[in-house]
Amino acid sequence: MVAEFIADGRQQYIMNGRKPFEELEPLEHETAIVDQALGELVRAGMLPGAGYDRELMLAHRSSIRACCEVPSTAVTPRMERLLYAICDIARPKRVVAAGVYCGYTFLSAIGAAVGPGRTYVAEELVGLDIDAEMAEVAERNVRRIDPTGTARIVVQDARDYVAAGSEPIDLLYLDADVAGKNKDLNLGILRASWNRLRPGGLVLLHDSVMPLFVDQLSGYLSFVRGARFDGSVNIVFDNFGLEVSRKARW
Repeated sequence: MVAEFIADGRQQYIMNGRKPFEELEPLEHETAIVDQALGELVRAGMLPGAGYDRELMLAHRSSIRACCEVPSTAVTPRMERLLYAICDIARPKRVVAAGVYCGYTFLSAIGAAVGPGRTYVAEELVGLDIDAEMAEVAERNVRRIDPTGTARIVVQDARDYVAAGSEPIDLLYLDADVAGKNKDLNLGILRASWNRLRPGGLVLLHDSVMPLFVDQLSGYLSFVRGARFDGSVNIVFDNFGLEVSRKARW
């Protein structure tokens, strides 16, 4: 099933990337929009349910705002909540995230598995980036939230990292590009990880509707909306978007 969720008024929901913690709307409205998006994911068979721990989500958010360095980001508060909810609902044991920049995106995608927002115990959570300088920032941020070492940052080309491993991946988060270009390299990362991505595993692509990347993502979107997947849903409630896809279970 291929579907799209488009929130009313999403074009007026605009975040200043250098002020990631600025309040953009009442919390009740944020929660309601994300609930609608989760409902669409459930209808499309991407998730088994829409329930997540809202109090621990806010605890996770508070911990990040209190101690993390986030010079800029494209992760809106709505997206942060949605990523946390997907993690809490799906409870992936092993997560690989490509293109984590300062680590905020990564921490959002694994929020239900680490720190004050933890609802379950994961086995391995790996964030990848080729920018060594920003990876240092990401590692500091991750250590502040997860002192256990379950989550870690690796400086390496994501294609090489996933191809070299053998353990199954439950959730693959993709947000890689090079200086605002080459967003299509996410398809290469997905292909390189294919044999490790378990049947029924989730693949999340950030920036699915960002104008800068639309042309670059045509090949990726054709792939995840094809026969190798049970379905794919484009969540459009901000100006960036998230494509949520589920690898076929057969």
